[in-house]
Amino acid sequence: MNQKTMGNYRWTICALLFFATTVNYLDRQVLSLLAPSLSKEFGWSNTDYANITAVFQFVYAISMLFAGRFIDAIGTKRAFVIAVAVWSLGALMHAFSVPVGGMLVALGVGLPVTVAGFMASRAVLAIGEAGNFPAAIKATAEYFPKKERSFATGIFNSGANVGAILAPLTVPWIAATWGWQMAFIAIGAIGFFWIVLWQIYYDTPTRQKRLGAAELAYIDSDREPAPAADGAKVPWFRLLGYRQTWAFAFGKFMTDGVWWFYLFWLPKYLAGQYGMSTTDVALPLAVLYSMTMIGSIGGGWFPAFFMKRGYSPYDGRMRAMLVIAFFPLVVLLAQPLGGISFWMPVLLVGIGASAHQAWSANLFTTVSDMFPKRTVGSVVGIGGMAGGLGGVAVSKLGGWIFDAYGARGELATGYMIMFSLCAVAYLVAWVVMKALVPRHKEITSL
Repeated sequence: MNQKTMGNYRWTICALLFFATTVNYLDRQVLSLLAPSLSKEFGWSNTDYANITAVFQFVYAISMLFAGRFIDAIGTKRAFVIAVAVWSLGALMHAFSVPVGGMLVALGVGLPVTVAGFMASRAVLAIGEAGNFPAAIKATAEYFPKKERSFATGIFNSGANVGAILAPLTVPWIAATWGWQMAFIAIGAIGFFWIVLWQIYYDTPTRQKRLGAAELAYIDSDREPAPAADGAKVPWFRLLGYRQTWAFAFGKFMTDGVWWFYLFWLPKYLAGQYGMSTTDVALPLAVLYSMTMIGSIGGGWFPAFFMKRGYSPYDGRMRAMLVIAFFPLVVLLAQPLGGISFWMPVLLVGIGASAHQAWSANLFTTVSDMFPKRTVGSVVGIGGMAGGLGGVAVSKLGGWIFDAYGARGELATGYMIMFSLCAVAYLVAWVVMKALVPRHKEITSL
């Protein structure tokens, strides 16, 4: 079918999902960029910072479970608005973390004021941000046929990279010019602008007046038959009875924490090992996250190489993911070559982070390959919870290792340990996923 005749409105929706994901990561990364200066200002140890980031990851993990169900229940449009509004308010709260922490301590919370305040702000941010990926995956399943979903997912998922690139180029400058509080306020306000655009341009495909009949038919060309009890809820425990759910959840558990480690700890790594200031890290981090754009877009396209050779969408994705899983092994060289220049670990971790984005685009899409559309949000939520718990484990482990080795003057060894764990996580994840689901089997009984 001719693309001009068919129409391309589905890509407008993809652009909105890309914008939302960009804002999501902008808000998420502000704290990590300011962590070196805030740690000095407030006297945080690595464990204090790990606890603050772990609260985000833990609340995110729990919220992801309910976010999927919430989206399935009230629909993509309303759920996305609520999610973005909550996380934008959470982002703004960071600017007022000191008074918020003071109130919590007065109520008996046994933590330093600033740690308590930032933990509360991160918790609210996490509740809202947990809705982004389940809603975006569900919108992609609604607006794209299976053969395009991986590419569309790669495009909107690259918003994470754009957000990660823009954050170091803007946040340190805003903080240096107007103070760290304004950095949280300025970035947090962007989400409310996105809500206006979403309300104007999004509706379900069958109600979307801007969507032509030919494009709607193309979107529905591989739609699975409607279930007999249309709209009936599928219990979580029933979803957990499928190996496909566990395969996705394990893949998320093993690899999400790697990305969050890069996102939350790299500014402190550059500050601790190379003595770089908040503004000094802007260019290296922007370069690193620019590299991840290749993984986001290329990773979504890569499975098509195998599909054109006769593989099913799922089998093509799994073969692509195996190739991708080897690239993070270069991170093993980050510390050994770090003595040459700080650019060596930046570039090597950039390759690993790019591979993560390629992996993530395909991992998300395996859900819509195997599950009916009405359960996609719930399954992605279960996987997101697993990924969040993996992130908590990585963050807490990192904080403990860095304090322990830093006290002995061996901080570089601590980072070598963490980089090694990050490097091998993808191959371990792929092997277990393949063992759980050796062949593609689409679930039609839900």
